[in-house]
Amino acid sequence: MQTRFILLNTSHAGNVGAAARAMKTMGFDDLVLVAPRWANVLRREETIQRASGALDVLDKARIVDTLDEALDGMTHLCATAMIGRDFGPPTTTPREHFAALAKEAGGPVQASQQGFAFLFGSERFGMRNEDVYRCHVALSIPSNPKFGSLNIGAALQVIAYEWRLALGGFDTQSEVPSSSAAVADLPADAAQVSGMLTHLEQALVALEFLDPAAPKKLMPRLNALFNRAQVTREEVHIVRGIAKAILQRCNAYDVLATPPTGSSLHR
Repeated sequence: MQTRFILLNTSHAGNVGAAARAMKTMGFDDLVLVAPRWANVLRREETIQRASGALDVLDKARIVDTLDEALDGMTHLCATAMIGRDFGPPTTTPREHFAALAKEAGGPVQASQQGFAFLFGSERFGMRNEDVYRCHVALSIPSNPKFGSLNIGAALQVIAYEWRLALGGFDTQSEVPSSSAAVADLPADAAQVSGMLTHLEQALVALEFLDPAAPKKLMPRLNALFNRAQVTREEVHIVRGIAKAILQRCNAYDVLATPPTGSSLHR
């Protein structure tokens, strides 16, 4: 089952332990921490106490420096944000989003067919806009309008519970994709989409369609477009092929337009 919970810049060790406990309760064990405050957070006493026996989750957990590393192999990214972002992905509740995924699957979501990642921001600042922009959806947990503050452990528990139900509970086992499924038709993971967008951005700059000094929101909007399209690995290759051709043509034009060394142009 490809389900991963990612904590970004966590500052309180107890929240890491609470997250591990919430995950184990719902049968998940893939926890990744991105640049937490404490390098030894997985071994701190407060972490271990709040985990309440979920030590196997802590033992398996990984600490990485960047979000790109944490997203390795993930294809469907879910941000957690109480407030939607301009130019960001659509904001909905976990239950509504998981119901839509189940409808597409014609039954319980088959998590083994994709890599699903749930991202949680830091305790003080939540998620950065640029990290939210990378996601396919922003999940907002319905709460008291006058007091909408949820601890990370509590928020993770709610989402893990709803996700477990969407997977069919503990009685339904996810099917493994058949070996005959073409690799090209598999969803592109986050790293592949990110690489494609970087390549496309370079091509757009070469075409002078995108001004790097004033990029506005073009790339976040394109990111959202490709997320909605749920591009496959083959489609990523196609877009990168287009970007490569654009760059080659622009570079060739630059060479032809550049006078030889020592020559001078006269007007």
